[in-house]
Amino acid sequence: MANIPIWPGSSSFHPGDTPFGFYDNDIEFQQDADKFAKFAAQRLGYPIVDIELQKYNFYTALEEAVTDYANEVYAYRVRDNYLTYEGAEGTFDASETTVIPNLGRVIQIAEQYGVEAGTGGNVTWHKGEIQLTKSVQDYDLEKWADENIPHYKGHDIEIMRVFYEAPPALLRFFDPYVGSGMGTMDLMDSFGFGNYSPAGVDFVLMPMNYDLQVIQQIEFNDMIRRSNYSFEMHNNNLRLFPIPDGHPQTMWFEYILNSERSSASFVVGGSSTIANIYDVPYKNPNYDKINSIGRAWIFDYALAVCKEMLGYVRGKYQVVPVPGDNVTLNANDLITAATGEKERLIDRLRAYLGEMSREKLLERKAVEGDYLEKELGKVPFPIYIG
Repeated sequence: MANIPIWPGSSSFHPGDTPFGFYDNDIEFQQDADKFAKFAAQRLGYPIVDIELQKYNFYTALEEAVTDYANEVYAYRVRDNYLTYEGAEGTFDASETTVIPNLGRVIQIAEQYGVEAGTGGNVTWHKGEIQLTKSVQDYDLEKWADENIPHYKGHDIEIMRVFYEAPPALLRFFDPYVGSGMGTMDLMDSFGFGNYSPAGVDFVLMPMNYDLQVIQQIEFNDMIRRSNYSFEMHNNNLRLFPIPDGHPQTMWFEYILNSERSSASFVVGGSSTIANIYDVPYKNPNYDKINSIGRAWIFDYALAVCKEMLGYVRGKYQVVPVPGDNVTLNANDLITAATGEKERLIDRLRAYLGEMSREKLLERKAVEGDYLEKELGKVPFPIYIG
């Protein structure tokens, strides 16, 4: 049988003893590395049984445990804050930065609804005009786009709003006191309505509710007794009701280009812009800043890694001959135990981090407030007699 190196009982850590050296220059990591090697060896049965591992195996397990711990913590922080991170310039150290949430990305996400509602957004609404022809009811706006939009590609236009409305009711407003000379000159001009006046004559200032009722009456008359102004739109073919009689001569509409809507969904940033979760600038943690809660988890996880490594080593030498007999090593037991312990530790850490999410913290704060309110409600209210 080959001569298997075993744990000598003590070790001395030096920078460069771990595969990646992420924490080798941290004084506290250097101190904990040898303490963990002794702890893990004794937990695995030393000195009663030989441990077929060397100090480098223990140091590697500890480095892996610290890195896995940081990855879980950082992944939780990325999930909790990604809407704030996305689109920002990743020129900061996220592991040393406190994140204050804002609505910037939420508003950007909601801009798509503003585009469709006509209240804003990130897609330009263009304006177009078309000359109406008397007695012509149907207009092909796709054909209009072909003739009026440079470099237009067919079926790229989407009509968002059509301004086909009846002339203002004020044009048909009748003032029974017109020409009576009962008080004011050019009153409509003072309100900016002078161009709508039927004649350059005098007006009497009536209460506003009177004017509103007259205008409303005219509009209701148009809606109920006459063919109301409306339109139909099918595949950018516009049909107007009633059939144009020559007034108004020009109809305006607003449209967007589907190609611009699509391109607005993609914002190309600089090389440092955060566009994916792997762009969030997290670095390996400073080991000396990990508290006792984190280190306890790290030691348990590193011990599970050591069990796994020891299981693989012993699996190579499954049966060891001894005087008068053979000894079967516990390789399978070690690997099975290590796999289960690692899974349980990861699940426990994720559950803990989940309870520390912003959502859960606010929920607990709300419940705490409710209970405080109930408790304070039991305090007798004083009665003041003046």
